[in-house]
Amino acid sequence: MKGANQAVIVLAGMIGAGKTKYTEMIANELGSLPFYESVDDNRILEMFYKDPKRWAFALQIHFLNTRFKSIKEALKHQHNVLDRSIYEDALFTQINFENGNMSEAEMDTYLSLLDNMMEELDGMPKKAPDLLVYLQGPLDIHLQRIKKRGREYEQVDENEENDELLAYYKHLHSRYDDWYNAYDKSKKIAIPITKYDIEIPEHKEAVMAIIKNALNEMN
Repeated sequence: MKGANQAVIVLAGMIGAGKTKYTEMIANELGSLPFYESVDDNRILEMFYKDPKRWAFALQIHFLNTRFKSIKEALKHQHNVLDRSIYEDALFTQINFENGNMSEAEMDTYLSLLDNMMEELDGMPKKAPDLLVYLQGPLDIHLQRIKKRGREYEQVDENEENDELLAYYKHLHSRYDDWYNAYDKSKKIAIPITKYDIEIPEHKEAVMAIIKNALNEMN
């Protein structure tokens, strides 16, 4: 089986989908190395939520840089799982551009950098992940999970000041299925997060069976 030897798996999904928990589970089950996206040492993220027009470009460049570093390390190591990857990054940038948080010049700069990075990945011995796992679910589930994990700057409530943040979440969520359908860098599977709760052993086993079957089919 591919997963028992060497496989690079990337997680994808809306904010609050549960990518970190899935990453930990998959890495443990396959004996692979987890790559986590760090939030605690991101000095720009909270500032972005407070003032997206001021910080959107800086945030997207920060994420692009860190995700490029992670995918390069992952493709060299060749047996790991990433809780978010560079392949998803442009979706967030496009939403910020469409929301007026980034100028056309900033968007062009970002896309030029992304193109250069993707060209470098194309030159590596391993050029892409083996499998993308998309955690798919309705917006209300994501909002519930965002509320539960309690990061203050991510929260949406009845206050009028948060209307813009809720609109951002809705806009981002509305584009995820299209992004997944267009993704063509590797084999891909979608897992409905309303159907499976990986805290339940039977659900965990079912999800891992889906992932292992997808890896088997690549042999």
